[in-house]
Amino acid sequence: MIERKLWKVGELAKETGITVRTLHHYDQIGLLSPSQHSESGHRLYAETDITRLQQIMSLKQLGFALDKVKELMANPNFNPIQVIELHLESLEEHIRLEREMYSRLEGIYHMLRRRQDVKTDEFIKLIEVMNMDVNAYFTKEQLEKLNKRAELLGQEAIKDAENEWPGLIAKVRTELEKGTPPESPVVVELAKRWQELVGMFTGGDPEITQSAERLYRENPDQATQFGIDKELWLYVKKAMAKVNA
Repeated sequence: MIERKLWKVGELAKETGITVRTLHHYDQIGLLSPSQHSESGHRLYAETDITRLQQIMSLKQLGFALDKVKELMANPNFNPIQVIELHLESLEEHIRLEREMYSRLEGIYHMLRRRQDVKTDEFIKLIEVMNMDVNAYFTKEQLEKLNKRAELLGQEAIKDAENEWPGLIAKVRTELEKGTPPESPVVVELAKRWQELVGMFTGGDPEITQSAERLYRENPDQATQFGIDKELWLYVKKAMAKVNA
């Protein structure tokens, strides 16, 4: 008889790189509960739990929020093969863009090493590829919606909103540094305005909002250049939860 392997929560965390805290959270919200427990009450994860964990991580990387992941996996028509197919397609496009960017950067690097002049067109093409990475996060339909939304808003409204962002971010950071609780009225009001500005560009589309959050979550440098670090983002998200309560 072949003995099935079981993982304690600490062992699973160590082998997967997922924190114990995250695994405990998944258990608490009913997303991933261990199949078994030891006599002393320790969580024990079986092979079927590992399979489910992989599906959860794939859906998360595809941009789904945890509540949506839970909803999808509870559906009797849920197809784990399709999840992997979607994940593979997303990764394949990301890898293609990374390879193209690497190739162009390598070409510029060698030209600079040989003290050759790099044509402006080469830099333009590189910037184009760097911006194309957005396609790894937004679908074609979502990008079309964003473009139409921009046309509806007009350049003046977009400029006004862009000019408001730095001040709003600074105000939120001030409250964070003061230690103001995120559920306080002043922070909730700032979070409400934050949501309104995001809604101006997304049209309130929750899927576009999720894609944008995934873009900044996986590319923190892009958010940091606007003054939004992880701590600030988590802070304003807690305040947003009160706005939507």
